[in-house]
Amino acid sequence: MPLRRRPLALLPALALLGAVTACTSAAVGDPVGTPAGQVVAPESNAPEAPRERIKLTTDNSRQSSGTVVAGVEDAVYNYAPAVMMDGGRVRTWWCSQMGSAQPNGDDILYSEGPSADGPFSTARAVLSGSGSSFDAMHTCDPSLVKIGDTYYMYYTGASRDNHANGSSIGVATSKDGTNWARANGGRAIVGPSNDVSRENTYGAGQQSAIYLDGWVYLLFTDTTGYAAATNGAGQYVVRSKDPLFGTGVEALGPQGFKPVDSTNQPRTRSLVEAFSADWMWIEAASTFAIAHSTDAGTTITFWNKEFTRHPFEPVVIPGAWKEGPGLVRSPEGHAPVNAGDPCNRVGLDVLRATSSDGSGAPTNINHFGVDALGLNGCVTADEARALNGFAMPSPERTADVVVGGKLVRFERGSVAAQYAVGVLARRPKAVDSLKVAVRVPAGVPAVRSPRDQVGLLVNNKLMVMNSLAAAELNSSEVTIVTQEQWDRFERLTT
Repeated sequence: MPLRRRPLALLPALALLGAVTACTSAAVGDPVGTPAGQVVAPESNAPEAPRERIKLTTDNSRQSSGTVVAGVEDAVYNYAPAVMMDGGRVRTWWCSQMGSAQPNGDDILYSEGPSADGPFSTARAVLSGSGSSFDAMHTCDPSLVKIGDTYYMYYTGASRDNHANGSSIGVATSKDGTNWARANGGRAIVGPSNDVSRENTYGAGQQSAIYLDGWVYLLFTDTTGYAAATNGAGQYVVRSKDPLFGTGVEALGPQGFKPVDSTNQPRTRSLVEAFSADWMWIEAASTFAIAHSTDAGTTITFWNKEFTRHPFEPVVIPGAWKEGPGLVRSPEGHAPVNAGDPCNRVGLDVLRATSSDGSGAPTNINHFGVDALGLNGCVTADEARALNGFAMPSPERTADVVVGGKLVRFERGSVAAQYAVGVLARRPKAVDSLKVAVRVPAGVPAVRSPRDQVGLLVNNKLMVMNSLAAAELNSSEVTIVTQEQWDRFERLTT
């Protein structure tokens, strides 16, 4: 969080000692898409050795025609967005300052739209300074994950402008993403470690959260951290299964994650020499992708799950920038799955400030993106989770749909295609390790509600279909039921 106040305009605090240029630290056929009678072999795309510094290619470069989100009233700067694809919307929260949102400090604004290019709704402030505690004046640098039905927003707070390493990380919760309540008793969950006193006195903040396998992974800046560069640039990681980081905290060090007594233990390992970074998890390739600003634009640095190697060479999203990027992510902080090629292609999209206002503060948030190709993904059972909802050929000349880590096997591929979110012509290798949990024969009964909802009755349980044509394609006799009867049916799960 570059801390600033009006009327005095300050340059971003983390740019005081120059730009960061380093990229990394050391270290519907029946079956689906297949002619009748032809058995399709699994993909043989698994690398013989663990992925290490594979060079990806990029295509489908994209950029918005101009600013996509901005504050209103007297909000002169806009930067550090958090971007979530949620319920068919692109939702974004970012750092700005609106005079109507008291106290007079940084505020977190919110807007939403149909795509990363907008149009976005009118901005409004959703979290401002508390007037007391660590975040009395400033709230900034939002990052969000959704766990169950609860949103967690991790944000940077400071009690004053002249904060002298006073920036710390807090967390707030919400059921809708717009009405927030401070958690942890309004106290910070991460503060500066104070390992080293440097000229850059920002402190701890600029966090980015991912929810993965029951853990919240928190990436953040700490200019007082031991492993930072001389200008304070560095990115550290702590994780916990407690979203408030009150218990079971582990910190990433040279030998991996180790339990720590508190979140401000010495920072012994930095993943990338950068400020204001964002990250996400790419399920299909078991890799973390860290987005950070370099001279070339936004560089994406990749780490494997254990943080022992770089699976891929860095990728650059070119274009103008002034402050750290916000990746377009799922509610858990994962990469959106590519509908056409989920195992080999990933979209890398960011919103980022592109220019400065009259005071030098970053503003004008634009959308930039590229697709990266060559992941060689979907090799393990864990990576096959990226295929959730996809249909593909089965070894029995039928069709499989991946659902919750298991397979639903349809006798007719045309019906599988109606149920699926996408159809693959070839079967990825990892799918062979998944169990067939449900079989859907042709001709099973179907029911239809007054709202035109259609479902197949499999083992006397309701499989809700995505199309009215599904019952006809399955040669299923349809019975009209009341809405009450529809609601009472036990749902089929895997």
